[in-house]
Amino acid sequence: MALVANAVYVDGRERLEPKNLDQTFELMRNRGGMGWIGLYRPSVGEIAAVAQELGLHELAVEDATNGHQRAKLERYGDTLFVVLRPARYLDAEEKVEFGELHVFIGQDFVVTVRHAESPNLGNVRRRMEDGPELLSMGPQAVLYAILDEVVDEYEPVVRGLENDIDEIENELFGGDPDVSRRIYELHREVIEFQRATHPLQFMVESLQRGPQKYQLDPELKSRMGDVLDHVIRVVERVDTFRALLQNALTVHSTLVAQRQNEEMTRLTETSLAQNEEVKRISSWAAILFAPTLIASVYGMNFDVMPELHWAFGYPFAVLLMAAMGGGLYWTFRRNHWL
Repeated sequence: MALVANAVYVDGRERLEPKNLDQTFELMRNRGGMGWIGLYRPSVGEIAAVAQELGLHELAVEDATNGHQRAKLERYGDTLFVVLRPARYLDAEEKVEFGELHVFIGQDFVVTVRHAESPNLGNVRRRMEDGPELLSMGPQAVLYAILDEVVDEYEPVVRGLENDIDEIENELFGGDPDVSRRIYELHREVIEFQRATHPLQFMVESLQRGPQKYQLDPELKSRMGDVLDHVIRVVERVDTFRALLQNALTVHSTLVAQRQNEEMTRLTETSLAQNEEVKRISSWAAILFAPTLIASVYGMNFDVMPELHWAFGYPFAVLLMAAMGGGLYWTFRRNHWL
C-alpha cells in the first residue's frame, strides 16, 4: 500500500484521520485544514490521483514518479517541490545507504513521496503534533521539520564515515592489500554524500533569505537559520573527508611505488650477487680446465708425440699447468672476478 500516512490538521491542534484520500480532500475543503499525505514508493496511478486533486505540476510529478533526482528546490506556481537525499549509516556493513524523498508543499497540503526507509517521517509527525504552535504555522513548518530531521540523520553518517577514515589511516601503513579498494569505495560514498548535502545549503539559504518568495513565517525563518548552521557543519566535514581520502589515495600510491622500488632493488641486488657467484665459478672452472686440457693431450698414449720420451717432459708439463693456471688466476683477480 503506497499510502502510509494520511491526516488533516485544523489549527495545528485538531487531528482528523480520514479513511481514504477522498475523505482527506473533502475535509480539507470543508474544514479548512492542512492535509498531510505520506506515500511510500507509489505507482504512477496512485501519485497521479493525488496530483490531479491537488493540482501538482506534471514535471514535478514526473520527477517524483521516476526518482533518481538530485537534491533541489523548485517552485511551480503556489507549490514548492523539494527533493532531498537522506542517508543512514549501516554499522554491520560499514556502508552508507542513500534514499530519496520528494516533498510537495502547497498552501494547505503537504505530500511526501518516499523511495527509501529513511528519513523517519514518523518522528517528524510526532514532533509536530507535540508542538501545535509550530504545526499551526502550516505546510512550511512541516517542510522545516522534515529538513531538520534529514540533517539530524546525517550526523550518524558523519560519525560512521569518520570512524572508517580513522581505520583506513591505521591500515594505510600496514601493507593491507585490500586498503586501496576500501579507500576507493569510501571515496565514492563521500562523493555521493557531497551530492546530497551541498545543494541543501543553497536550498535552506534560499528559504531563509526569501520569506516573501517562499511565504516563510518569520519564526520559521529563524528556525531555518539553525538548520542552516547544521548543514554548513555537515558540508564542511564532508569536504574534509574527501580531502583526507584523496590524500590517503596519494599516500597509498606512494607507498605502493616505494615497496615496488624496494622489491626491484632487492631483485637487482640478488641478481648482482648471483652474477658475482657465476663469475667466481666460471673463473675456477677456467683455471682447472687448463691443466686438464694438457693432461688430456698427453694422456692419449700415442706412440709418436712431441716430448713424449723427453727426460724433462713431466716437469715441463707440470710447470706448464701451473703457469697457465696462475696466469688465468692473475687475470681474473685483476678483473675482480675472484
